[in-house]
Amino acid sequence: MKETPELLKAVQLYFDALYYCDVEMLNRVFHETSSLFDADEGKLFVEPIASFSADVGGRTSPASKGQVREDEILMVDMLSPISATVKIRLRAHESIFVDHLGFVKGENGWQIVSKIWHLERKLEAV
Repeated sequence: MKETPELLKAVQLYFDALYYCDVEMLNRVFHETSSLFDADEGKLFVEPIASFSADVGGRTSPASKGQVREDEILMVDMLSPISATVKIRLRAHESIFVDHLGFVKGENGWQIVSKIWHLERKLEAV
């Protein structure tokens, strides 16, 4: 199966939401019941989308600091015509993250239903 232009548009919305710290965009691309997961500190951390959205809304956006945009799609795995896993890498300030985003196409189009993220590395502050 080949990824759809609509799925790629949803991935771009995710990139835009984080680059601009735009909560409205973030809430459009994430399903309202989705959760985010991380285990970088050696134990499982789970955050509901409402909490993550509030956190992003309180951040200084990379765009406002003139940060060069660095985001890329590493892999798209179409599980079915209406479900996919997308692996991405992006920079937010001095942090480089790799995410696995679980997408499902429903009544509101392609939305993220789960996110597993990993802090790949920290860059030196300039």
